[in-house]
Formats: sequence, C-alpha cells, structure tokens
Amino acid sequence: MEIDYDKGIHDECGVFGIYAPEIDVAKTISLALIALQHRGQESCGIVTCNEGVFHKHKGLGLVSQVFNSEDVLKPLRGSLGIGHTRYSTSGGNTLDNSQPVTVQTYHGELSIAQNGNLATQKTLKRKLMKDGVGMFASSDCEVIAQMLASNSFKEGYNIDDGPQWEQRISAFMHESEGAYSLVVMVKDAILACRDHLGMRPLCIGSVMAKDVNTGKETERFLVSSESCALIMAGGAKYIREVYPGEIIRIDASGLHSVQGGVANPAFCIFEYVYFARPDSLLEGQLIVQARERLGVELAHESPCPQADIVVGVPDSSVPAALGYSKGTGIPYSEGLMKNRYVHRTFIQPTQRLRQLGVSMKFTPIEERLKGKKVVLVDDSIVRGTTIANLIKSLRSAGVAEVHVRISAPPVISPCFMGIDLSTTDDMVAHGRTEEEIRKEIGADSLRYLSHAGLEKAVREGVSPAKKDKATYCGACFTGIYPLKVDDW
Repeated sequence: MEIDYDKGIHDECGVFGIYAPEIDVAKTISLALIALQHRGQESCGIVTCNEGVFHKHKGLGLVSQVFNSEDVLKPLRGSLGIGHTRYSTSGGNTLDNSQPVTVQTYHGELSIAQNGNLATQKTLKRKLMKDGVGMFASSDCEVIAQMLASNSFKEGYNIDDGPQWEQRISAFMHESEGAYSLVVMVKDAILACRDHLGMRPLCIGSVMAKDVNTGKETERFLVSSESCALIMAGGAKYIREVYPGEIIRIDASGLHSVQGGVANPAFCIFEYVYFARPDSLLEGQLIVQARERLGVELAHESPCPQADIVVGVPDSSVPAALGYSKGTGIPYSEGLMKNRYVHRTFIQPTQRLRQLGVSMKFTPIEERLKGKKVVLVDDSIVRGTTIANLIKSLRSAGVAEVHVRISAPPVISPCFMGIDLSTTDDMVAHGRTEEEIRKEIGADSLRYLSHAGLEKAVREGVSPAKKDKATYCGACFTGIYPLKVDDW
C-alpha cells in the first residue's frame, strides 16, 4: 500500500501518440508523459513501432522512475509510438493492468492506451469470453483491445476480414457505453478517438520535423490528453480538439478524420475545476483563466466581508483564490507553503504517518496568518479529512477564524466515467447539509459555488461559435448521468 498525500480524487490517465520518423519518438513521448504526470502517477508505459516491430517498456511508478536512463529509452526505436500514464479506477494497480496494452492479432500487433472507463465493460467482457477470448488483466483497456482485434463485433458494421481499423473502432464505439479517449497504434499508423460524449479530453498538435540527412522539414502530427504536453514534443503547436465521436488517423501521408459515432457532447466539467493542468487549453480557453472566473463567481455568490485575507490551497486552488480576492477586494496572501517533494511513495505507512500527511504537505506561514480572519479557498471537498486537518493546522498557527469557500458544488454522487468516485461512502457531502459539513470540518463558515455558477464561469470563456453547443457532465454534483451505468 502507498501513502497518498493528494486530495483523494483522481482522473484516470494521460495518453499521447505521435508519428514522426525524423525525430526520437521514445524520448519525445517520455517528455510528454512527464507533462501529463498529473493525470496519473501509478504506472506508465511507452510502445514504439520500427518497421512493423513493436518495442515496449512499462513499469509501476512515476515517469522519471520508469524511464530513468538513456539505456531504457534506446531500445524503443521507431517512427511512431504511443504512451500512457495511469491512475487506476477500473482494475488494480498492477503491472498487468499498466498500459499501453499490446495484443497479437490476425492483422499484426496492436497497442492501445486509454483514458476513461467503459460503463458496459462487464457485458462486453462476458461476450468476448463467451466467444473464446482469454483475458490476462482486469482493466477495460484490454477489453477494448480485444474488441478491436476480434471479429465478434463486426456484423452489421461493414467489416471484412481485413484490418479496416477505422471501421473496427467505429464498431466498438457503437457497441460500447462509456467515457474514453483512446490512442491506438498499428504497424503503420496512430489512430485516436473520443467517445460520442467527448467526456475525456484529447487534442491534436503538429510539429515541423527535420530529416537529419536531407534537411527537409515535414509537418508531423500527434495527439495528447492535454495541450500542455505539446511544448515537450519539440515545441509542437496546438491545432484543435478531437471532436466527440471522431476518429483520427495519423500516418505517413498526414492527418485524416472520419466520424465514428453521433456526437452528443457532455464534457467532464471537473477538468476545469481540478484535473487539467493550469496551462492547458480546453474548448479554446486557458484553464487558469477559467479557474480565476470560478473564484470571481464564488465571490459574487458567497462574499465574506469580515475576512482579512484570502488564502488558496496550493496548487490547484490558487487561481480560484486570486479570483475570489479580485471579486471581493479582500487581499490575497500566500499563507500556505506546499512541500513539493512530498509525493506518492511505495512504503508501508503507519497510522501516525497518515495523520501527519497534511502537515507534511502544507505548512502554514504563521507570520502572515496569526490573528487573521482567513477565507480559505479550495477546489473541492470529497472525504473532508484533508481540509479538516488543514483547518486544525491553521488554528494552531494562530488564525482567528477560518471561512471555507469551495469553487465547485458539493460532490454527492459516484462517477462511473473515469474518476475514482465509485461510492458515496466516503463523500462527506452525501446526505449532509452545508451546516453539517461545516461542523464536520471545523470551519467558522462554509459555502460552495452553485452548479449554475460553475457552468456560467466555464461557459464565459468558450468561443461565441461554440458557447451554445457546450454541454457538460456534472454527475458527481447532481447525480444525473449522461449514459447508462446499470452495468456497474
């Protein structure tokens, strides 16, 4: 078991794929995965293809731990490749469940990496096993890989016995329910898609790659969970997001697109609140600016005129705290110091270490806090233990009052679409009033941003052409799901 000093809510994975014969593909992917490390810290992997031969390396731990030397990266030769960094929600944290998943098929090797969850995983797995397909792992990524390789699902989808990977992906999309962004590698191409809801992010970039022998530059293409990884890929430029239901093919001839399913957008709004990196673009807007607007909206809904200073919980809540300060006129102060070297470790924790977790991660700056009435801005409360311990440490530092403001609505419902919120048992807001939660965490006051305020702040940054079409999934706040979840 490992110590988890994070807030207790995680997205599942980060994915990346590139076709670029002119550059070192493996090194490029490893750098991109470091940029996507916030999306998963349990395991990571890279698979490349060199003239039809797949080379792969996976391991448990951070990217810097698994790909820790040139000797590890050197065997990963090839002109195309995909990478993955994982946080498990479906399937445990084992090497068998780490990705990318590679399978031998009648049409050659196929490797796949996924971000998200299949809501119909059990039904699809039963069908595959009934048809004689053996499974070696418990993740739904293996189910997807076997579906693409199998002919069991081809009837009615105009698929013959050839590869026809776009048609196979389209058939999978019609047969499955869930939230996923996929990157798939075959011997001569990278394919990528988003489910018809477009719930998990995926974007397209391009880079000018120079042939070292001829000096000729060619535009090459890549896909990434977030745009923040593009700069790591040789300064690649952002083109656009993959559309919901769209299938992208990247090969020697460039970038190609087909629509594999009917789009019915329901993008995960929690990406704006917490998951995405602040310097990423989603729906054409910068995440850090969206989070500042969340704080401004929170200030309008729930001011705290008696407070002396505003303090944000580092790092993800700082933009919202700055927005709250702007919206109220209460000065912002950096009152908490985050120890960035306290991270996930693979050591056996004791109860004392668990209790020390928050104080090891956050240190109050007593000189700035003593005697002050503080507005503490955080992005979410799930179990309530982290913020309760943080409030205790603030009071120990001499804070006079702690008024908590949350830049999202209460988390009250499970998520079945790729976030590790599968039960209400540990949700402090489930079945409790705001006042009951306030007493539970020990705050002097507590206010959440309304769901309407959340959507308003997010939509404000969407381009006018897309604003009316922007629709979101907020099931963890509302209990209203955009897909069937009866298979769970």
